[in-house]
Amino acid sequence: MRIYQQPWFSKIIHPSRYLGEEINSINKDPSNVEVYIALAFPDVYEIGMSHLGLKILYHILNSQDWLSAERVFAPWVDLESELRNRNIPLTSLESGRALSEFNIVGFSLQHELCYTNILSMLDLSDIPFLSEQRGSMDPLIIAGGPACFNPEPAATLFDAMVIGDGEEVALSICRTVREWKLDGRRSRFELLKELSKFRGVYIPSFFKVHYDRKGIIRCLEPLIDGYTGVEKAIVPDLNCYPFPSKQIVPFAELVHDRFTIEIARGCSGGCRFCQAGMIYRPVRERDPLEILRAAEAGLDETGFEDLSLLSLSSGDYTCIVPLLKELVRRFADRNVAISFSSLRIDGVISLLLEEIKKVRKTSFTIAPEAGSQRLRDIINKGLTDDQILSTAREIYEGGWNLIKLYFMIGLPYEVESDLMSIVELSKKISRLAPKRRKGHVLNVSVASFVPKAHTPFAWIPQLELEESKRRIDLIRKRLQGHKIGVKWNKPEASWLEGIFSRGDRRLTKVLVEAWQQGARFDSWSEHLNLDVWKKALRKYRLDPDFYLARERDHDEILPWEHLHSGVSKGFLYREWKKAMEGERTPYSRENCLGCGVCNDPNISPVLFDSWHHFKEKVMSQSKESKDRIKRYRLNFTKLEKARYLSHLELMRLFIRAFRRAGMDLVYSGGYHPMPRVSFALALPVGIESLAEMVDIQVKNSQNTCQTIERLNRELPPGIKVLFMKEISTKAPPPRTKESYFHIKVNGSFSAASLDRFLRVDTYPVVRRHRNSDRTVDIRSQVRELNLLSKDEIQLVIRHGRGPGAKPAEIMREIFALPDSQMEEMRILKTKCVLACG
Repeated sequence: MRIYQQPWFSKIIHPSRYLGEEINSINKDPSNVEVYIALAFPDVYEIGMSHLGLKILYHILNSQDWLSAERVFAPWVDLESELRNRNIPLTSLESGRALSEFNIVGFSLQHELCYTNILSMLDLSDIPFLSEQRGSMDPLIIAGGPACFNPEPAATLFDAMVIGDGEEVALSICRTVREWKLDGRRSRFELLKELSKFRGVYIPSFFKVHYDRKGIIRCLEPLIDGYTGVEKAIVPDLNCYPFPSKQIVPFAELVHDRFTIEIARGCSGGCRFCQAGMIYRPVRERDPLEILRAAEAGLDETGFEDLSLLSLSSGDYTCIVPLLKELVRRFADRNVAISFSSLRIDGVISLLLEEIKKVRKTSFTIAPEAGSQRLRDIINKGLTDDQILSTAREIYEGGWNLIKLYFMIGLPYEVESDLMSIVELSKKISRLAPKRRKGHVLNVSVASFVPKAHTPFAWIPQLELEESKRRIDLIRKRLQGHKIGVKWNKPEASWLEGIFSRGDRRLTKVLVEAWQQGARFDSWSEHLNLDVWKKALRKYRLDPDFYLARERDHDEILPWEHLHSGVSKGFLYREWKKAMEGERTPYSRENCLGCGVCNDPNISPVLFDSWHHFKEKVMSQSKESKDRIKRYRLNFTKLEKARYLSHLELMRLFIRAFRRAGMDLVYSGGYHPMPRVSFALALPVGIESLAEMVDIQVKNSQNTCQTIERLNRELPPGIKVLFMKEISTKAPPPRTKESYFHIKVNGSFSAASLDRFLRVDTYPVVRRHRNSDRTVDIRSQVRELNLLSKDEIQLVIRHGRGPGAKPAEIMREIFALPDSQMEEMRILKTKCVLACG
């Protein structure tokens, strides 16, 4: 039985996270599959499904008939508790297979604060934590992602890790496991030896770490001849791997809920604080024609309304202006908004602004990182105050009312005047905003700087926790009352991240101990508990200041010394020395800086700077149409697992289905155009229905039979369009007057309780609505209540203008049903009556 079929599932928070069978998900026939790999993301669905790397690997691996790649995410604490108490294993979304039954479980390590969730996922699957504890019947536990560039605090949890790009090596690992399974005679150790031959594959058990009396690493001892270090895996040309356009369309709203295309990998900025800018070198751009193909196909196959161009610095993409113009030309009439993950402030910004605002103004973020020019030179952030202010002025004048600014505190060599520079720069920007704006015109986000491995600041101390709090508090107080909102990352999270980001293998015991004492979801402020971590550190006599507060010697052996990003240690050290002098290093697109990445003859920057060579090819797809607006009313079902979709999720699902089905929706005007789609009534989560209704406005007439057929192909199980008819464009939006429900319980309804209820004129109950209590008269809400059998009842509800009680709440109040019966209650809406006029 799948978890959404369990009677207790109705009380789970955000149940749509756990349903599966989303549009474009892949569930293969087991008879054709030889190797199963679980793509495990140690955070909630909304975060994991926003991660582009997961989508890329899901596409590449599932392109092989013999291989099934399925997804699993960390269950939120409520579901974890239910699974644990009921001894139910953690399963994948696609097939419902338990993690312990997969051949490979591959974790994505995006940051260090996800480690306790990995332990939860392994424990729920009855998989031993440590590689040395697992046997031949256990899955191979592997990992990839940026945190793998110093995985040492968690390294012994894994049999193998991928350092660098995963497109090629992930498939190589799966092929090797396939061959190993077919052979049937070789040991797990022999499998790991085979895997160690691939570039980028790190086998932690093949190294032994020796420490001196102070806890500093004395040597990293290789245990296998010839395996002395790991060079990162790298895809020399992204265009060798066509970008996946048929991406999964989620039910839940994601953190980044849009169709995203990676237009380039790597960054030439050279910011000294930025680990991603170092480990993903060199810059490799995707072919503009491939970007256009992926955008066209992806928007058709997903129905997303937003397109994001992703890279570490999207504005540096060589052909960014002509590419953006062509994308806007193609998709503006479909109301597709285009955004960038990041933009560098330079001369092309005004051209980009003009194109972006043609459809819909997306949010705009500027990342000065530091408030003063002195500190920006130290971190090699090539921005001046004049550039920042000029860009802010252009953004406001372009029609944007709100800008986001991102700063860090605790950067190397920061002094008090640098903090005041953040305050003054923010105030200057806020004064450029339109005077008519009543609310915030500027949102300032502040985070504590965490030094990372493989960067020029890997040797320096991290700012002390209490001082981080003081500096954030100073900025917050100085910006009060200036139409500026201030948000900040919890300094406690940065404290913990700092320990693990440059930590060693001795921290593994601390990790397990903290998890055993309840540590979960440490990147979520409501769950982070530093006391648990401090106690775990004390238990194993590890001083957090050893990792946080000391400056490393240049010749100290660092925990990640055997893992090579391509950027040489000498280059990083020279950059640190230049930072001390406030000396900047130019952008590496302009000349080679000798960082070491391109010493491999097969690796070099990939740039596309000749848009005109194929301009004629891409300018041929304009279309014209004479629009006649039509309005249609659709009746549909919401059954089985679809009952766990919220009203907002259902709206999003239908809008994307309409777009995939090729229906040209009519949009409202204004700052944020919305499709003209109106649902009759929000159905409470957990209730099934045979009688839901939605009105839509489209351009041009629709063949109703063909449209129903197309739409039903684009809808998930449980949702099916039954009827479709044209109505007047002047008709009012659908408003439900009455709803009929068939309700069944495990047990029986009390006839006496029913009789008492029907005899009274009023039946007031207190109902929680948003953040306040309201008294609702459920007797006036109930038009009919008929006992059909001892365990079945028909309920007819009147719908007024104000908030009323839900059918389940009415049943609880009338019949005093216990939680066990409420959990197993099934409610089916059978009919709705619309109000006239």
